[in-house]
Amino acid sequence: MRALLVVNPAATTTSGRTRDVLIHALASDLKLEVAMTEYRGHARDLARRAAEGGETELVVALGGDGTVNEVVNGLLHNGPAPESLPGLAVVPGGSTNVFARALGLPNDPVEATGALLDALHDHSERTVGLGLAAGTPGTEDEGAPTRWFTFCAGFGFDAGVVGRVEQQREQGKRSTHALYVRQVMRQFLKEQHRRRGTITLERPGEDPVHDLVLSIVCNTAPWTYLGNRPVYASPEASFDTALDVLGLSKLSAPAVARYATQLLTSSPERGPHGKHAVSLHDLTDFTLHSQAPLPFQMDGDHLGVRTSVTFTGVRRALRVIV
Repeated sequence: MRALLVVNPAATTTSGRTRDVLIHALASDLKLEVAMTEYRGHARDLARRAAEGGETELVVALGGDGTVNEVVNGLLHNGPAPESLPGLAVVPGGSTNVFARALGLPNDPVEATGALLDALHDHSERTVGLGLAAGTPGTEDEGAPTRWFTFCAGFGFDAGVVGRVEQQREQGKRSTHALYVRQVMRQFLKEQHRRRGTITLERPGEDPVHDLVLSIVCNTAPWTYLGNRPVYASPEASFDTALDVLGLSKLSAPAVARYATQLLTSSPERGPHGKHAVSLHDLTDFTLHSQAPLPFQMDGDHLGVRTSVTFTGVRRALRVIV
């Protein structure tokens, strides 16, 4: 099988020696081309060329969720075509690796490489659904580029936290759970709309949901991990359905404490709930509007501020080797 291995050399949990071992293992079973990313968006460009070239059968992403997101967007640049596009495989190399772990892959890159080779031998694969976010026609954000996401997007409070974490990492801080907790507290103290949200969710044939402070869009469960603990914002979310949404309409100190506790104790059977929580399942098309510009993130990548985002849940979008 002809394969392209896209390697992020800055991945946080793999050393140069480990990468060499993984490359050697994969090259023993694949006709392997290896490409190291050199700039933001490079993984997307490499995957796009592989998809459009017509010879590559498999693209392997070695890196974190950001690298995987870029590869997916490169593969699907011209739209989903699971039967004709190269398949995707993932070797986790980031700090959290939500997409790989949600697929059931080991979080250790060496073990994950072994699992990938076993899957290739067994011809084991699945076709997963993905989320698509685009600018909303008729708004100031209508020109925003369309982008796919693999496990989550966020509009409002949680995206602000992601942006703060990115700023800290650019200043040399390590991505740790303590760093995320600190940025949650700082975002809470700076949040202007925590008592009355500015977000409205609109979907065809249903009444709008108003005054949300936070909106988390999930393509799978769990939403994220704290170490080895999975965190479920939308427990019913699945790669086999469209998109789920968790919205919160109030973030007072007591509400934050309550919902944070519910997230930390969440399970596949129960996520955040209560008077100020809205949970929606299996949405194919919807739009989030805000009265004020709010931070926006996808797959843990902060994308600046938006006032409106239109989402589409696309079933059976991409073949994945698992």
